[in-house]
Amino acid sequence: MRIVVTEFISLDGVVQAPGGAEEDTDGGFAHGGWSHPYFDPEVLGPAFTEGLERAEALLYGRRTYLTMAGAWPERAGDPFADRLNSLKKYVVSSTLTDAELTWNNSERIPGDEAVARIRALRESEGGELAMMGSPTLVRTLLAEGLVDELRLAVMPVLLGGGKSIFPTDGAKRPFELVSSTTGKTGVQLCVFRPAAEG
Repeated sequence: MRIVVTEFISLDGVVQAPGGAEEDTDGGFAHGGWSHPYFDPEVLGPAFTEGLERAEALLYGRRTYLTMAGAWPERAGDPFADRLNSLKKYVVSSTLTDAELTWNNSERIPGDEAVARIRALRESEGGELAMMGSPTLVRTLLAEGLVDELRLAVMPVLLGGGKSIFPTDGAKRPFELVSSTTGKTGVQLCVFRPAAEG
């Protein structure tokens, strides 16, 4: 399966709490919901729908899973929600128990087994393993070379600090820009894939 990461991201690389004020206040982050003024439904709506249609399964970290599991099951009847609710969901967590995975079709991956288990999923036959949010997990997978595509909705705003998906280990990792679409709000949907050095 190909691992495809989709993120709302600021110009200074922040992905923390794009959806709401209380989504993630770690580190005193005070800009929750920052993506809303820049969401262009004509550009981002079809991109998210197409991405979900290609997904064979979803991969989340603990916090993003809990946020999504608290929001989407109650929206049954909407085609996007129905697709999201029906897909297999893998959740990386060292603290959640299997009993806490109440969202339909969820399976826990223990934190200490995450890289090996995700590598095995990636090497298996199938379509796309889709990720969104989950900055700590995405950062780990980027560092391990396990991300096949980055779909970044770059919003024209600086947030001055917050969680990022990018490794800070000093390693160089070239990517190529596959496509870029600009929305009326200034958002740019940019698709990147790992590139060979040179």
